[in-house]
Amino acid sequence: MENATTIDVRSGEELNKEKLQHFIREHIPEAPEGELRIRQFSAGHSNLTYLLQINEWEAVLRRPPLGPVAPKAHDMEREYQILSSLHPYFKPAPKPYVFSTDEEIVGSPFFIMERRNGIVLDTEFPADTVYTPELGRKISELLVEQLVSLHQVDYKKTKLVDMVKPEGFMERQVAGWIGRYERAKTDDVKDLDKLIEYLKRNVPESAEPTIIHYDYKLNNAMLSEDYSVMTGLFDWEMTTVGDPLADVGAAMSYWIQADDPEMLKKGLGKPPVTVLAGFFTRDEFIERYAEKSGRDVSSIDYYLTFAYFKLAVICQQIYYRYKKGQTQDRRFAHFNVFVENLIQYALISARK
Repeated sequence: MENATTIDVRSGEELNKEKLQHFIREHIPEAPEGELRIRQFSAGHSNLTYLLQINEWEAVLRRPPLGPVAPKAHDMEREYQILSSLHPYFKPAPKPYVFSTDEEIVGSPFFIMERRNGIVLDTEFPADTVYTPELGRKISELLVEQLVSLHQVDYKKTKLVDMVKPEGFMERQVAGWIGRYERAKTDDVKDLDKLIEYLKRNVPESAEPTIIHYDYKLNNAMLSEDYSVMTGLFDWEMTTVGDPLADVGAAMSYWIQADDPEMLKKGLGKPPVTVLAGFFTRDEFIERYAEKSGRDVSSIDYYLTFAYFKLAVICQQIYYRYKKGQTQDRRFAHFNVFVENLIQYALISARK
């Protein structure tokens, strides 16, 4: 995550400074002469992200996590190509400078992109922000506007047209995620069969395909200091071309509101700022999306149901690793409870 919080590079995750500096000098003309300084972003997910500084110039390097990586996961070249395609058409997408498969430099494929500056919100606002319900509404409106804007980009004008297969997108998604669950199954979960049957039988007819981020959530966005502009949108690994309502559904599965069950609000720690008065509810977000995009959202409950099922599968995959002894992390010991709750929550969405 390219927010302002950087730390000294963690032990074991260092980069070869000399080789990297030589690579930058050869491949990034914008970079000035001078000594390379490297820090690491403390936030973010499994990919490792570093801040590169030479004098006043700054850039960001992304590489996969250490250790074995699943096929097709953490695909740096794909993310680089997505950003190359989107940057000219969608301002929050950072400009990528260069991609390399030369593992001699940092130990894996990697890419370097421009650094964006701003505020990344998650569970709290910066200390110097005075929060009001009006601010929550303003940020909610901005998130809707940018999602609509992304969905308006004509993918046929970009390199994505050669990287994707939009036809049959939802059918493939549903079958793929059911398969992932079955491969990671550990315990019998009440009503799971009902949910799977519902998902298979009720796939809606998809809208005209668009570019979808597919991991669109508040803490993947960077906002200006007055919260009026999205200065960056990150984590483009999941991006593809498909049903735009699948993107809305995924976004809303992460969007927590004040009256949600405690498991949803606090399952992984403090609830996000979206529970504060003034932020849109999911229904308000969806209504504003419909108004601004002109799309029919009458089938949105299916997409939200599927999004909660996807979250349940992700939790099940983590719990499977814990139960099989592939990780000793005690935080994952009760992820089976998350799975059960998310399955029930998905069914509630299906019955709306």
